[in-house]
This record gives sequence, structure tokens and C-alpha cells, in this order.
Amino acid sequence: MSTDDAGAGGTDGTDGDGYEPRLDVKRLGRWMDDQGLPGAGEPLEARFITGGASNDLFELSRGGFRCALRRPPDPVPAGRDATMLREHRLLVALADTDVPHPRVVAGCDDPSVVGGCFYMMEFVDGWSPIQEGTTWPEPFGSDLDARRGLAFQLVDGIARLARVDWESRGLQGFGHPDGFHERQVDRWLHHLEAVQFRPLPGIDEAAAWLRSRSYRPGIMHGDYQFANVMFHHGAPARLAAIVDWEMATVGDPLLDLGWVINGWPDDTSSGGEGTISYVDYTGMPTRDELLETYSQASGRPVDEIDYYVILARFKLAIVLEAGYARVVAGEADNPKMAKFGDVVLDMAAKAAELAATTPLR
Repeated sequence: MSTDDAGAGGTDGTDGDGYEPRLDVKRLGRWMDDQGLPGAGEPLEARFITGGASNDLFELSRGGFRCALRRPPDPVPAGRDATMLREHRLLVALADTDVPHPRVVAGCDDPSVVGGCFYMMEFVDGWSPIQEGTTWPEPFGSDLDARRGLAFQLVDGIARLARVDWESRGLQGFGHPDGFHERQVDRWLHHLEAVQFRPLPGIDEAAAWLRSRSYRPGIMHGDYQFANVMFHHGAPARLAAIVDWEMATVGDPLLDLGWVINGWPDDTSSGGEGTISYVDYTGMPTRDELLETYSQASGRPVDEIDYYVILARFKLAIVLEAGYARVVAGEADNPKMAKFGDVVLDMAAKAAELAATTPLR
């Protein structure tokens, strides 16, 4: 993590909405002493950086030692302690690989120390696209050739992840790769049933097409996009770290690529908007260029990418419909979520359209 993450919240150490969790620094300091971490005897300082949704992030400093602490929000939602420990396990497994990631310093499965299970990781000297709004920091704002490198580095990150031998890294049981794709369809249809209040034309057609596919298992991030990576400062573009691993599993790594490609505009020559519209795509590589980069770097064929784009659209339509259903039911007052209604219908229709027209069968 980077201190730049402070930009995601308020400058007063809150998240901008008044959420300002605290840490018991005395208790945490004693735990750190027991783990033999640096700075023993020095006062421990903790600064809240951002959080309140799926996790909280703090900056810790003690003497010359400095790191980031990630824990579930307070109160801890059901299952989030287990998810935090999964993240810690995965990052430990990625140590010494060429996958850019924050180095783990320590982890704790005792919720009593800070109110939830947590892990500590190194700071990453870099910046995150999600903090920059719809502009890129220089030189990527004005140098389109340099900007292209950001996209290639984005795809290179998941290509490196796909190459990791998850079994030799001790990740047996981290996921259930057998029947992964069949479960994806059933899982998301079940999720939709819990919130559905209107027909979604195209969802059933996409589901029927998606049910049967063979694949080679590997580690997948689960929510891979510009929002969940950090880059080193300055050109050329260099990926510093992949972050926010809470949806990671052993499954089909190509789904990460499908998630990226689904959000990529058809035309990047004039800033066409993709599904993920918080960045400016002007001058970015084409989808075909990204596919070629991924295939060469990962050693995995991409000739069935349509399948993964359909699955990404299917999943995204259901995820967004859940948020829109809350708005319609009066359970949420979020202008951004209120705009999901038409986006969901478009995404479901596009999933069905591609399923009907792709040469894959």
C-alpha cells in the first residue's frame, strides 16, 4: 500500500463520510512485540487511511518501521475475518514470485487484538488510477505512448499471476477448481433470485450457453481492473502492485482477462468509454493488442475469450442488479447505483447477443 491511498478518503483521516475507526495501539504494540517486529519500545502510531466498506486500511509507524494494516470494517461483517485470512494466505504464497504484490509483514487470526483478523504489509511506492479521477498523472496525461504502457502492464500483471503454480505454492483447498464454471452460473443465478424484481432479457440465454467449459486452473484475482492496481511513479509504466485480493481464488485465470476486456472500449483512438469509465482510454491499445500481450506473457491461448467476456457480462449484470434492487426497494439512496437500471439491461442483452453470435460452441 502507499500513503497515496490517503487520497481515497478525507484529509482528516476519515473516509469523507465521517467513518473514522480506531485501533488499540497499546494492545497492537504488544502483539507486534510478541511477533518480534521492529520498533520495540518505541511508541506506535496509527493513522486511518481509507475504508468502511469491505475493509479498513491504516498506516502504522514505530521508530523507523512503517507498514500498512488491513482489517475488516467495524463491526465486522459475517465472513470477513475468514476472507482477511484468505488474503493473507494468498499474499504469503505469492512471496518471491514475479507477481507484483505488497509484501506481507505479519498476519493475525486473533480478532481480539484490533477487533478483527488482520495482516500487515509493506507500503508500495506508487499511485492508483482510482485516485486520479478521469485524468492520468503526468507523463501519462499528455504522453499517449507512455499511457499505452499502463494497459500493457495491467494485462502483464494477470499474465504473471496465471503462470504461478498454485499447487507448489501450497494453495490446495484455497479454491475448488473442479466444476468451477458450472458453479459460476448457478452461484450468480442464485444471487439474482434473492434480489430479482423484474425480468432481465438475455440472462437465461447467457446462462444456458455458459454452463459447460473446460479450462486449466490457476490463481485468479476476481475483480481485476485499473482500480485494483498501483503503478510506480514516472515513465515508463511499471506495475508496482496488485491490491485488494478479497475475491481471489483458484479458478480460471482467463476470467480476469475477460473482466478487463469487457470493460475496454471498441475504439480507443478518441477516448471511447468502456464499462469501467473512471479512466480515460484515449490512446490505449486495442483489445486485440491486449489479448496478444496476455497470450504471449501467460502461455495461455485466448481464442475462447468470447466465453469469458460473456461470463463477465453475465456476472456484472447480476452484481449491478443487486445494487439497483436496493435503490428501487428504498433500501439505498445512492445516485450512482440509481443509474444501474439501464446498464444492467444493456449488459444482459450484450451477454445474450455475444452468446448467440460467437463462433464458439
